[in-house]
Amino acid sequence: MAPAISDRHVVKVLRPFVRAARPVVTAMRTPGRLDGLSGKRLPGTPAWSQLTIDERTRWWINRVGRLTALVTAIPGIGGALADRLPVQDAIGASAQGVLLCAIADEHGVDDIGERVRLIAWVLFGREIDPSLAAGVQDDEDTEAEKLAGEFSEPAERTKRISLKAAAGALWRMGRSLLAISGELDKRPHGRFFHRMVGALPVVGMAGDYLGERNGLKRVAKRSTRWLSASRT
Repeated sequence: MAPAISDRHVVKVLRPFVRAARPVVTAMRTPGRLDGLSGKRLPGTPAWSQLTIDERTRWWINRVGRLTALVTAIPGIGGALADRLPVQDAIGASAQGVLLCAIADEHGVDDIGERVRLIAWVLFGREIDPSLAAGVQDDEDTEAEKLAGEFSEPAERTKRISLKAAAGALWRMGRSLLAISGELDKRPHGRFFHRMVGALPVVGMAGDYLGERNGLKRVAKRSTRWLSASRT
């Protein structure tokens, strides 16, 4: 039996992840920065300011969530074979973590420790002590820059982002979560029939896509519960 994963180890993994997610989310919310996303209601536009928090959350799920779910589904082309590997859960958890950081932005939660606690509770069902989550790690800056890649470089912050670049960042961030791979099965998944379709050859990609989309919706609902409770 593998040793239990401590809260301290979860925090050590999640703090660089949260810091790397910040420039990724910023790029995703900037009009014209991300290939494949367009529309009148984008962050920074007049129409955006008229949306409620719930409407903004749905935007993140339906627009950015669509992008990350498509990337997440790619390893599932092999169906059951891919499900035996940690790739699907790593990228899926990464997509969900990025979504949670975006939702935290909309709720005005900017503190890294609080975002760590949010992700730990929503994805892994863990109650992390605030003082533990606030602890800065020695190599945190370096690790976060590696995960974010070009997103962390000031010179690249006006560059248009391709799906390939977004997928690369999502994969690096997901790969870092393999350090707590025992926790990844706990994250919200799609329904049983999504997993059944995902186990089939060829059509497995469609099942994985629908499953991850459903998982993102569940993540958003759980985040609302945590954010509401944290303010009472």
